[in-house]
Amino acid sequence: MKSAEITAAVPDFLADAAAEPTSEPRARILARLRLRHLNCIVAIAQERTMARAAARLHLSQPAVSKTLSELEEWAGTRLVERGRNGASLTAEGEHFLRYALDVRRAVDASAAALAREHPAQAAAVRIGALPTVQTAVLPRAIVGLQAVMPGVGVKVEVASNADLLGALKAGDIDMMIGRMAEPASMPGISFEYLYTESLVLVARAGHPLAQARATLSLEDALAYPLAIAGEHTAPRHHTEAFFESRGLTLPAGCVETQSLAVARLVVMRSDAVWIVPQRVADDDIAAGLLAVIDVPAPRGVEQIGMLRRSAEPLSEASGAFAEQLRRAILV
Repeated sequence: MKSAEITAAVPDFLADAAAEPTSEPRARILARLRLRHLNCIVAIAQERTMARAAARLHLSQPAVSKTLSELEEWAGTRLVERGRNGASLTAEGEHFLRYALDVRRAVDASAAALAREHPAQAAAVRIGALPTVQTAVLPRAIVGLQAVMPGVGVKVEVASNADLLGALKAGDIDMMIGRMAEPASMPGISFEYLYTESLVLVARAGHPLAQARATLSLEDALAYPLAIAGEHTAPRHHTEAFFESRGLTLPAGCVETQSLAVARLVVMRSDAVWIVPQRVADDDIAAGLLAVIDVPAPRGVEQIGMLRRSAEPLSEASGAFAEQLRRAILV
């Protein structure tokens, strides 16, 4: 790629570096900046460790470190923070990432044009979703999109909120359905509120607690095995906080899993009680497969919304999916 072709990839903090005695002038940076530099910063943002970024690029880790060092030398500032928890972009790194992604998208579009690939053939909406959201609202939105745009595919990535936010910033997904992150992690990201998540206790239809006529307490539910969210998840945090507020602790023998499918089958085949986001269980409740146990539960614990890159307009397909998602919430 010629240097003139990547002028758009050079943000202000690199372009203005000529004002610093130790920085490269814009012309020298343009003469040396290559697509591999842009691929490097994108891979680090996507993988969040230097080792995985190197593997993604099919390079050695020293080669990736050298490429990053060149970028940081030209910028006159650190673009990536490396620590025990991996590699994360600094504010300056995220600023540069946006320009790098613009060039990457232009290159991809150019390759598609040269290959004479029809836009409809490549059209796909890339969605990130929390585990508790994937069954709660996505299926209705996907079915709705297929009805209005049958030629458009949908690619769904299910991961933690932090991983999805990283994928969104790196351009791996077009939007995500998740939670608002800390303000420091939200520059360049917009949040559109969809619904407030509440937890309920459910059990299989015919469970003794589902048939009880007397007033039940939370302690009554604790007489049965519990299926709860795995550690380091928001539903687990809210469950533990709710128990503590009532002077209780999680009992021994809980089934702890982040797999909704595993928890659901355990509950359907036993007397276990499941503490789960209400929207996850709604369809099974409506079908008479699960029943709500009428005991106190954490209510209104989390706002769920649609997150996207603020500066980048949604494609026609992504915009159509967003509209179907809004309609799915109202069902």
